Amino acid sequence: MVRRLSVPVVAPVWAPVWALVWALVWAGAPVQAPAHAQDRFITLASTTSTDNSGLFAEILPRFQAQSGIAVRVVAVGTGQAIRLAERGDADVLLVHHKPSEEKFVADGFGLERHDVMYNDFVVVGPAADPAGIKGMVRAREAFAKIARGRHLFVSRGDNSGTHRAEQSIWRASGSDPAAGRGKWFREAGAGMGAALNTASGMNAYILTDRGTWTSFSNKGSFAVLVEGDPALFNQYGVIVVSPERHPHVKADAANLFVAWLTGAAGQAAIAAFRKRGRQLFTPNAKPSTGN
Repeated sequence: MVRRLSVPVVAPVWAPVWALVWALVWAGAPVQAPAHAQDRFITLASTTSTDNSGLFAEILPRFQAQSGIAVRVVAVGTGQAIRLAERGDADVLLVHHKPSEEKFVADGFGLERHDVMYNDFVVVGPAADPAGIKGMVRAREAFAKIARGRHLFVSRGDNSGTHRAEQSIWRASGSDPAAGRGKWFREAGAGMGAALNTASGMNAYILTDRGTWTSFSNKGSFAVLVEGDPALFNQYGVIVVSPERHPHVKADAANLFVAWLTGAAGQAAIAAFRKRGRQLFTPNAKPSTGN
């Protein structure tokens, strides 16, 4: 049973039905949406990184074919996606900043949070590598070296999950990029693909998720320079928006989508997604216990 974590544990009337749905989906059985699923579509607030990678275009038609429910994606930064969901302008939230996701649930805006998949962030930049960071094992040390040399760096600057990860690395580096704002430190205020284009045009360093980077077609002379640091781990989570907070939320269809995404069929679809022969996301959802 999916529960809202910030209220006393009282089983909603639809909980027994959804415990059965989750069990069936995890078993891989085809499950049709309830007959009263509103309008046959749901709205998913998610990130530009997942959208830019091509993942949704690959897997969402599979869910629609099985359930008859279309998923309309609003792809923005994590911060903006969370605000959309808080206002009730989405039925499901799929983002990649776990502390913000947990706060979203604790504040009563969403039901249970589920891990879905992960990949990693990488630091990319010109192959000539004027800062000399190639092969460094700690992202924070690479950032500190970029700052010391005042080498061009493009930030998302949009309160996205990637931007928040970048800010965490800057803090760990002991450097203050704000001191270089408008000089060597540039803020794109844009999605991942647009920010990568900006960095490529400026020959600047940038932090990006690997999925968008692999799918990015304007690499030019750019290359991955820093990778493999545990600090670059990038987990994605999914949450149904609370129908108690926003009664218009399509809870039945939203729960069916989350059950599919974290179940056998959805996890297999994520694992099978490739770009240029490379798997972009590793599924890691845990079976629902119904509790």
